[in-house]
Amino acid sequence: MAKTKTRKWDAAEHLTSKDDIVAYLEAALEEGDPALFTAALGDVARATGMSDVARASGLGRESLYKALAPDGNPEFATVLKVVHSLGLTLHAAAK
Repeated sequence: MAKTKTRKWDAAEHLTSKDDIVAYLEAALEEGDPALFTAALGDVARATGMSDVARASGLGRESLYKALAPDGNPEFATVLKVVHSLGLTLHAAAK
């Protein structure tokens, strides 16, 4: 019997369009877990190109990797800079 080969699933490999990115981030926001949203934002930054995001946001690439890791704890200002550098915006809506 042949063994099944597996590899770690990486969301960044599947975020290929702006619509995919928006849907992914909206789903993460709906969960209400700040760490999940931060990690999702990191996935999007990696999919887009962390160096490009760092350059556009004015932040260091290495610090972005750390801040947007699943165990990262970025300041809200950092989150906003990254969101804006991706050409996105956050907004509030009534439940």
